[in-house]
Amino acid sequence: MEQYDAPALVTAAPDANATDLLLERVRLTPDLPIFAIPAANGGWTDITATQFLTEVIRVAKGFVAAGIEPGDKIGLMCKTRYEWTLIDFAAWFAGALLVPIYETSAPSQVQWNLSDSGAVAMIIETAEHFARFDEVRADLPLIRQVWQIDLNDLTKLVSRGAEVSDEEIERRRSLASGRDISTLIYTAGTTGRPKGCILTHSNFVELCRNAQQAIPEVVSPGASTLLFITTAHIFARFISVLCIHGGVKVGHQPDAKNLLTAMASFKPSFLLAVPRVFEKVYNASEQKAETAGRGKIFRAAAEVAIAHSKAFDTGVTPLSLRIKFALFDRLVYSKIRAAMGGNVSFAVSGSAPLGLRLGHFYRSLGITILEGYGLTETTAPIAVNRPSQFIIGKVGPPLPGVSVRISPEGEIQAKGINLFDGYWNNPTATAEAFDGEWFKTGDIGRFDEHGYLQITGRKKEIIVTAAGKNVSPAPLEDVIRANPIISQVVVVGEGQPFIAALITLDVDMLPAWLKNNGADVTRPLSAAREDPRVLAEVQRAIDHANSAVSRAESIRKFVILENDLSEASGHLTPKLTIKRGVVLKDFAAMVDRMYIAPSSANPASPEDRALFA
Repeated sequence: MEQYDAPALVTAAPDANATDLLLERVRLTPDLPIFAIPAANGGWTDITATQFLTEVIRVAKGFVAAGIEPGDKIGLMCKTRYEWTLIDFAAWFAGALLVPIYETSAPSQVQWNLSDSGAVAMIIETAEHFARFDEVRADLPLIRQVWQIDLNDLTKLVSRGAEVSDEEIERRRSLASGRDISTLIYTAGTTGRPKGCILTHSNFVELCRNAQQAIPEVVSPGASTLLFITTAHIFARFISVLCIHGGVKVGHQPDAKNLLTAMASFKPSFLLAVPRVFEKVYNASEQKAETAGRGKIFRAAAEVAIAHSKAFDTGVTPLSLRIKFALFDRLVYSKIRAAMGGNVSFAVSGSAPLGLRLGHFYRSLGITILEGYGLTETTAPIAVNRPSQFIIGKVGPPLPGVSVRISPEGEIQAKGINLFDGYWNNPTATAEAFDGEWFKTGDIGRFDEHGYLQITGRKKEIIVTAAGKNVSPAPLEDVIRANPIISQVVVVGEGQPFIAALITLDVDMLPAWLKNNGADVTRPLSAAREDPRVLAEVQRAIDHANSAVSRAESIRKFVILENDLSEASGHLTPKLTIKRGVVLKDFAAMVDRMYIAPSSANPASPEDRALFA
């Protein structure tokens, strides 16, 4: 059994809790801006470490005055914004802890998270959030109080706590040690009812201190990042806490439509994103260039960027390539960098494979994308690439304080400072998740000769065809999804004679693509998806994916669904992961049609290979 152990770089502090990270930051750099909030003039207003601590203590006093007791759980349903982290730390200072709820959660999900956790209070952001909560409030007898951010309830809470002493807050914030619970984060429920992951204070404290030592080029005083991924997910939640420890200034922009505008004014030095974001930026840039009549130049520039990055890995860059690169840097790359704020040097990518092509493209733009890997159960990162030595297509070596092994079946298993303390109220699921002290991730992977981890699939997603061929859907899906007009892909074929796919079109990118390809942009999606040019483009993407696999693993037929898969439809998790079981159930009839259609055995053209939901 192959195993890699990464010793911790920081001596453990078992008595420390997450509040110590903030106090340490204030002690080191009291006047350092660690947050910035949008200003009325379109700029940003800095909030120093000392100012943030003051606000945290004031909100914590409000919690105390409202009757929140040490150990109490508070639900929080709020988009990514400054107040999210303010409430997080205020709860810790009051001796309490948060139960995050995705802002897209349905009433039934809200009810389950709050009732299973035993939460006694609820904080919601908007009236719409309150309406969803109110649908199930009668089933939540433990909820004593509800606060709404948009009704200025945090200010009212602060006023209520004016008489609470500093000594009481210090007493409460010091109660928790490293082994105590710091938060309950419920899984997205891709394989059943969500489970509450018990994360401890040591998970955050030790992981933050060691992760900062592993990537100091990214996380250090003076760096900045603009968060747009939901803070309810452990990926952004961990980064938020890590930035406070590392002295990184954090801004927030939850609305994807305003992201580029916010980046232009905030000018972050690094980003946190899922691969779909990098695909969108690339595809939008390509279609914008196509519209302006410079599509050929953009594609040539992309090929040069990729070749330049690959040459860098060999240590030899031909003169002709250097000349072309310098030309396109002025014509193309510099404009993309400027659109992203001009200062982005690094990005941290997780939740799905990035793809070699994009990794090389962005590196030549001067943006090193550090792919990482982890789960809610591991407080986010298990492994991450290092800026000084990263390998495109791998997720790096284990973080300091973390051990990783590959089981005989190829499953990735982990243990260390990041490992959760089990599932809340679910000893059966906890026992099933472990092999001794090792957490079974459910993902398949391997190590290279440098000890860098590569994710090759998910154990529960392996498709076994009628001929007994094992097919991992992720490699096929990732390549196809990179096409500008394709939004989502779900590969199917369990027990069937061949592999097929469910496809959805990207409604944001499709109009520009149709215009650039001489098609009628006013046609509804139901008609556009039957356009021969669209079918041919989808087939081209599938052929590209098929070229990297065997005939038995290749996609032989596809269905273009009428509507996209989304969180709202119940088919994607908040981090945009496909709920495969839900998709297969909801579109079972379409899957069946692909395998009973007469032409399915030997489709000859894109029109023959495609069906329409």
